[in-house]
Amino acid sequence: MEQQKQRVIQEYVPGKQLTLAHVIANPDPILYTKLGIEEANALGILTFTPTETAIIAADIATKAASVGIGYLDRFTGSLVIVGEVAAVEMAIQAVNVFLEEKLKFTIAPLTRS
Repeated sequence: MEQQKQRVIQEYVPGKQLTLAHVIANPDPILYTKLGIEEANALGILTFTPTETAIIAADIATKAASVGIGYLDRFTGSLVIVGEVAAVEMAIQAVNVFLEEKLKFTIAPLTRS
């Protein structure tokens, strides 16, 4: 009896959207090891479409607060910022405001764990 193969189809929906804006306050140190980045008091995780928006968001975040870039991928639209909890939250809020007001993006609410 022949087994059926499952296929996964991924597709991007055109649009201007910040799909995730999340702060992890005081993460477990293992996260930093697994991500390969330096430890900080907080991680900010953002995802965007179109994916190149991650570059713009990184610029805005680093100018708005004392945060560093832990990870940036313009091909997947992923951005991880690191710093103090308040600074990471301030940076994400600045990204949300800029994208919504200047670029007319649909934004995501800031969530925290």
